[in-house]
Amino acid sequence: MTATAAPVSLWTRCPGCAGPVYREHYRRDLRVCAGCGHHDRLSAPERLDHLTDPGSAAPLGATPTVLDPLVFTDTRPYLTRLDQARLATGLTDAVVCVTAAIGGHPVVAAVMDFAFMGGSLGCAVGESVTAAAEHALATGTPLLLVTASGGARMQEGALALMQMAKTSQALADCDDAGVLTLSLVTDPTYGGVAASYATLADVIVAETGAHMGFAGPRVIAGTIGQTLPDGFQTAETLLRGGLVDLVRRRAELRPLLAHLLSAAAWAAKGGPVPAAWAAAAPPLVRHHQDLPERNAWETVALARDPGRPTTLDYARCLLEDFHELAGDRMSRDCPAIAGGIGRLDGVPVMLIGHQKGHDTRERVARDFGMGSPAGFRKSARLMRLAAKLGLPILTLIDTPGAHAGVEAETGGQAHAIAANLRLMCGLPVPVVAVVTGEGGSGGALALGVADRVLALGNAVYSVISPEGCAAILWRDPAAAPAAAAALRLGARELLRQGVVDAVIPEPDGGAHRDPSATIRLVGQAVTAAFGELARTPPADLLSARRRRLRRFGVRP
Repeated sequence: MTATAAPVSLWTRCPGCAGPVYREHYRRDLRVCAGCGHHDRLSAPERLDHLTDPGSAAPLGATPTVLDPLVFTDTRPYLTRLDQARLATGLTDAVVCVTAAIGGHPVVAAVMDFAFMGGSLGCAVGESVTAAAEHALATGTPLLLVTASGGARMQEGALALMQMAKTSQALADCDDAGVLTLSLVTDPTYGGVAASYATLADVIVAETGAHMGFAGPRVIAGTIGQTLPDGFQTAETLLRGGLVDLVRRRAELRPLLAHLLSAAAWAAKGGPVPAAWAAAAPPLVRHHQDLPERNAWETVALARDPGRPTTLDYARCLLEDFHELAGDRMSRDCPAIAGGIGRLDGVPVMLIGHQKGHDTRERVARDFGMGSPAGFRKSARLMRLAAKLGLPILTLIDTPGAHAGVEAETGGQAHAIAANLRLMCGLPVPVVAVVTGEGGSGGALALGVADRVLALGNAVYSVISPEGCAAILWRDPAAAPAAAAALRLGARELLRQGVVDAVIPEPDGGAHRDPSATIRLVGQAVTAAFGELARTPPADLLSARRRRLRRFGVRP
């Protein structure tokens, strides 16, 4: 009698909720449970099939490495463990490196597989990742790192540890050469991988359900016995902590990566902008005599109106395919400053601005647009990324000032603002700033060093708020209207002093009366400014920016 194989069940169980899932639907849904949303692990080949264009992946080679530097044995010889892992996975080691395309854009990808000895970082993995980075560097191709690891490979001892430095050097070389690096963190990413190339990329995307950290929960519990909080090391906690840019479901990853790669591709083509941009400006006011004199306190009220468009309103209406990037990679994400990459008439731009919100709940959650040290560090990180890729930068200013308080001061508020000012002085890409509402003190200026500074007709810009000035000099908060008049903070005076280059007239009654028209006018003014600046070589941009700053306060 011939034995027959047992039939494969049409159903399986979700590893997350243990509920039954139809096997074919589970496969089609990329091993994501439709019930609980659990993201099961994918192998490296499965991940490549999902992320890359069909038929585009070609393997990359690497220099052979030592196999068993310590002649290590625990309950089994290390070489035996390697053979078993290769047999079980069909892989040579815990990473697969290829050249490929995503959305038609070329990429070098290094994709880890947790099923191969826990995705541990040994000599072979370190060499393969380094070789992939070197190929990206040599060809000027963006590098994608997909991580899944329990840490450095213990069986290879100190040589495994050295792979952290080796791969970090490779990413530093890519950074110096202006090669875009992307990190896709999947579950889990720990130890030496988390403390090297996984967290050194320009943009870090965490897949929903991913965990990342240096020491894993078992290590922490086993060594120092701490009780871990809910959500510890989860992607969502990492996002709030400013340690990753985005968290996305598996189905959203491929289009997101294609969007990021397209920005690098635009820059590689020389950063062309539409010829029509140079003539796109709406009627702008360039002479202060052409603006009416207005009651300063009434203008302040208009500048603060909660119905005025916010940075995210401009992002949604002006930009296509906008993706907000988060975090300062140190402490937290500041909700008072928003930024990310989107397309303005097909041209990728970096948008950064204060985000106040419209209703009381959002305004409180956004701290009324008052940036923290983390917010200014985030904006600096995004500006450096724009400079690396050659993207124009648009900043939108609308804040009563930088956050004042113990937490901000101990976090280095003054240092963060100063660092932004210095950085913006030397950015080799076009920078356009628009004061869309309230420009308060150093918190506003931290986004305001630009080649062109524009202001809406009812915007205000000052060294201090009228209330602050009244409290200090009048010693009477009720003197705020008098202080506003004395500070001469309206658009007419800003234009007279040369603080702004032009004023964008607002719709009748103010921007809050017709937000859509306001956004359209700002968009036209910005594209015209970028159209002029795009033809200017970086050295000339910097020289003109320096001259602009140098003349402030100097008698003609």
